[in-house]
Amino acid sequence: MNQEFHKTSVEERTGVVSRSRPAKTALAVAVAISLAGGGAIWASAKEVQPLTPTAPVAPALIGLPGFADVVERVTPAVVNVKVTSDTTRRMGRSGHMDMPRDLPIPEPFRHFFDEQGQMAPHLVEGQGSGFLVDPQGFVVTNNHVIDGASQVTVVLNDGAEHQARVVGRDDKSDLALLKIETSQPLPYVELGDSSKARVGDWVLAVGNPFGLGGSVNAGIISARGRDIHAGPYDDYLQIDAAINRGNSGGPLFDTTGHVIGVNTAIYSPTGGNVGIGFAIPAETVRQVVADLRDDGRVERGWLGLQIQEVTPELAAGLGLERPEGVLVADVVAGGPASGTDLQAGDVIVRANGHQLESYRELPKLVAATKAGTRMQLEVLRRGKPLEVAVTVGQMPGDEGAVAAQDTPEQSGGAPRLGLYLALLTPDVRAQNGLSADQKGVLVAQVERDSPAAKAGIEPGSLISMVGAEPVDSPDQIVAAARKAADEGKQALIMRVERGGRTLFVAVPLAA
Repeated sequence: MNQEFHKTSVEERTGVVSRSRPAKTALAVAVAISLAGGGAIWASAKEVQPLTPTAPVAPALIGLPGFADVVERVTPAVVNVKVTSDTTRRMGRSGHMDMPRDLPIPEPFRHFFDEQGQMAPHLVEGQGSGFLVDPQGFVVTNNHVIDGASQVTVVLNDGAEHQARVVGRDDKSDLALLKIETSQPLPYVELGDSSKARVGDWVLAVGNPFGLGGSVNAGIISARGRDIHAGPYDDYLQIDAAINRGNSGGPLFDTTGHVIGVNTAIYSPTGGNVGIGFAIPAETVRQVVADLRDDGRVERGWLGLQIQEVTPELAAGLGLERPEGVLVADVVAGGPASGTDLQAGDVIVRANGHQLESYRELPKLVAATKAGTRMQLEVLRRGKPLEVAVTVGQMPGDEGAVAAQDTPEQSGGAPRLGLYLALLTPDVRAQNGLSADQKGVLVAQVERDSPAAKAGIEPGSLISMVGAEPVDSPDQIVAAARKAADEGKQALIMRVERGGRTLFVAVPLAA
């Protein structure tokens, strides 16, 4: 039986509830206590002190918390997020544009295709949860809830429905920010300080599981700092409050009613809830949401280093007393660190005075640092201490996406494609599972209802050619679009690679 992580997408299962029957009236008032020698000592009921009072005990008297006041206060700010995805693609029945048109289509699947054997338009609906973070209508949810959606609808606690605009999304943290328009202020909740949350603290997961409507589940924080390999900056809170399908994007509250996390994933052998859930901590949410609200994207710092964990075996070979710090496997040519004295084989033990106990700490620390900031690194090289100063750069994936969208596609009169593109740096290759010999430009994001989206291009695709020319930078694609428009062409032909498939697509040129 395989155990897998699920972003709260599970199969609904039924179970048998066992109910205890009322106890019969006691026929005896004596208690027998067996002895090792086989004898027994009998004591009358009057001499035996009961372990629990005979009358019911109110929860408050034995320390059990009551959550009703908190729930009543926060649930008006929790929303249902409904999404509609258009599965139409400009390709044949098996994903290839050159499929023979005379192949028979089985009757059960005939409604999915048109008369030419092309995929007929059909809609797929899904739902998740979210929460309002200010009275103006900004809603936080998971990126995977709205990923690929052609329409997003937010349903408020009172049942009112509003069409939502995607302000920005960040796949690395799996967060998204939506905006709805209303004529009056809306109830909202505030982000708390999850750094002060301790293992064992009570928490409340609020959302819309299985489409049943608003629902509250209580539990505790089971662990902190979990890395489930869902992204490069994993730092999840583990909780045992039930998270199921539809809970994705919902808030995790502490007992004061502050949001300390966003419910995101579960770990389960069956896909169903088994009491192991994960929430993005509020510190991450606060930073990402602020960036998305400012300009629709998240800017992250970058050093240009390939790093790895210092294992006990490596520590022994490097002459370290214990496994600690970050081992530099390579320095990326042209990256911020390439102009410093850093070398492969160096072990970074501190960054700006922060002790690096785990190699995962450095990427998170650097990503949270603004480009242009000087960072002081304390390094061990062949057992000797060394200090290296490096200026943090901007992560190329984000920089490439900005360049493709803002210059010159929007500002210079080139046709709008609706693509956010990224250079294939070593970091970008590693994050997207691309080999070192793959060429092209990565599609970081695709605008909804844009020419690229209508052509079937999806985030994560690789554009390797435009027309008959290979490309390896976003600027080349923008320049090719401008040239095609100047020549009066109606579409830009691109070769797109995704999931082992390669096909040519025609992206309409809209001025």
